[in-house]
Order: sequence, then structure tokens, then C-alpha cells
Amino acid sequence: MSNEDFDTERAILNVMKKVLTDVAKETFTRPGFKHPLTDETIENMRQCLGLIASRELEIAKSNGESMDKRPRYIDEARNETGSVVVKLDTGLKDKKDSE
Repeated sequence: MSNEDFDTERAILNVMKKVLTDVAKETFTRPGFKHPLTDETIENMRQCLGLIASRELEIAKSNGESMDKRPRYIDEARNETGSVVVKLDTGLKDKKDSE
């Protein structure tokens, strides 16, 4: 497939994912109330979202892309593991320091 084909497929997958998640949000019911969708329909929506996620992963892998994309601040530190170590100073001294 060409990149243009992948772009079209990604656009279709994004719209399908948005529609399914919008339906889920708009039909949300509080616990104890009967849901307007049948259990079978809810399960089918879950399966569709799972298939969409699988296909998105396949496309990303075939293009050599990573699936861990997320928005970042301009001044956000970046490292290979994606983790940041933050030292917390509680203002309390260790027993060793006070002796």
C-alpha cells in the first residue's frame, strides 16, 4: 500500500473510532438504570474498537512508527525511557544527617 492509501485508511479508522466512542458517551447511563443499547451491541462496539486499535498498530509498525505518541510541552525533557526522575525534598532531615 502507498502512504496515500494508509492516510485514507487512517482517516477512516479515526472517524469510525470517533463515532463509536461518541455513541458510547452519549448513551452512558448511571449504574442501576437500563442501558438503551443491548449487551450484544455494546460487545460489538468493543470488538470494533479493538479491531481499529489492532489495525492502527499494524499500520504504524509497517511504517516504522511508534504508537506511544502523545502531546508534549516545548520545554518538556525527553529521554529514551520516557520517564523523569524528580527529587522530592520534604524538609525533613534523615537521622544520619542530624547526628
